[in-house]
Amino acid sequence: MGGNTGRRTKSERMDTRHRAAHFGEALAYANELHAGQTRKGTRIPYISHLLAVASLAFEYGADEDETIAALLHDAVEDQGGAETLQQIDSRFGSTVATIVDGCSDTDVEPKPPWRQRKEAYLERLTRECPAVRFVSACDKLHNVRAIIRDYRVHGDRLWQRFNGRKDGTLWYYSALVKVYQAEERTPVVEDLAREVATLRRLVRARTWRQS
Repeated sequence: MGGNTGRRTKSERMDTRHRAAHFGEALAYANELHAGQTRKGTRIPYISHLLAVASLAFEYGADEDETIAALLHDAVEDQGGAETLQQIDSRFGSTVATIVDGCSDTDVEPKPPWRQRKEAYLERLTRECPAVRFVSACDKLHNVRAIIRDYRVHGDRLWQRFNGRKDGTLWYYSALVKVYQAEERTPVVEDLAREVATLRRLVRARTWRQS
């Protein structure tokens, strides 16, 4: 008769437990690093964003390293720079560290000026591996969905949260879409493109109503 009985082998069950334990270790580490940090302009614990990005990565087909990197994608940029990157390499391996490094637009404090950082990051993305662009796109997808949700509630007051304000933020997300699409037109990139288009339409509609 044959066919898949739905039963997993002992090695498959052990592998699943290993991956869950590894992710749990990364989650605890991320929670420790970002303790007390909140999302811009809100009281929402930052760990919620990291979990959301990791969930998106998993839903779009991420492997273990990509999922853990998604959970830790802001660790270097926000919490310790090169020293944190070394810890990630030691604890979770060079592949995770490479992806996290590629998702970071700076590892120094004080950070360079906003526009300078973003332009440099856009240029770097063209040279990064697909795994970096994949995790980066998951991060930006969650960000833009949060912006859309909050823009519908707060209107133009929302832009005060962002260093680039309205024009810079719209420029940056539009530029990201162009970079991603030039390299890979993956499902996450196409979903991001649709969300950015939605945001731009909302902004245009509000501007038209106010004029």
